[in-house]
Amino acid sequence: MKKKQFKCLLIFFFLCLFIIIFFNRSFPLSPENKNRPAGYLFMIGGGHRPRSLMEKFVSLASRTGPPRLIILTMASSVPEETGPALVKEFKELGIEKVDYYHLSREEALKPETSSLLDGATAIFFSGGDQSRLTAAIHDTPFHQKLLDLYSRGAVIGGTSAGAAVMSEIMITGEEKRKVEEGQEWTTIEAENIITSRGLGFIKEAIVDQHFLRRKRQNRLLSLILENPGLIGLGIDESTAVLVRPDGKLEILGESQVMIIDARQAQVLKDEKGKLGGLNIKLHLLLAGSIFDLKSGQVTTTFKLKGK
Repeated sequence: MKKKQFKCLLIFFFLCLFIIIFFNRSFPLSPENKNRPAGYLFMIGGGHRPRSLMEKFVSLASRTGPPRLIILTMASSVPEETGPALVKEFKELGIEKVDYYHLSREEALKPETSSLLDGATAIFFSGGDQSRLTAAIHDTPFHQKLLDLYSRGAVIGGTSAGAAVMSEIMITGEEKRKVEEGQEWTTIEAENIITSRGLGFIKEAIVDQHFLRRKRQNRLLSLILENPGLIGLGIDESTAVLVRPDGKLEILGESQVMIIDARQAQVLKDEKGKLGGLNIKLHLLLAGSIFDLKSGQVTTTFKLKGK
């Protein structure tokens, strides 16, 4: 090799090395976020859905181009009513390509059924009974395709039962104690709340819904004290938690979200199974607040009382 050619190659090598170092310094990958999904979760606590809330969902579904929305009604006992109503709602919000499906487990198990999701930029789970939804699609090729879509950047939304299915530990709505009507969730104790496996879109939290309206604090607190490595997300009606790709939770809507964080707490249990805890962090967040899943820090636009 001629001396001049060697010199050119050496210059090219050091130039490439400089570019690599420069870009790594200028645009470093965040270690805690580089393995997170590229999509968004949009979990609504049920009840009335404010137009501004749903417009946010539509804007996320449209961020890469004309949206295609798939509505899944398997949680509903009246899908022939729920499906068309949701299609109408989203079309009025500006999404032209909207379809709804009410799949049986047999259909979800067929690999070709997953093609129904091709090109989807957003998925929306209706309300109803979350156990019906998981019974239909859990551990099927259709379920895996949903996880893949979320990983690649799709928006996965749901209301009420459609929000409860998002976590890996899913609240079914039942407890083991036999109580009279109106006396549900009156204790905080171990091994009482019945759960099953959810769809696993969010792995760091347990999701509850209709939270403040239906006074569900005891059941979520019971579960978090039994699973202190997870965050409790109690989402009220007309309110949503948006899980962003950066691992931060954004609060949207008209009411509040309660966050129970026992990751640094000391959990107690007496001989009767009653649970206690020391140094549990509890946040009641208004719309506009942001919670960082990793650090547990909260930022808010509201002026703190007394400050």
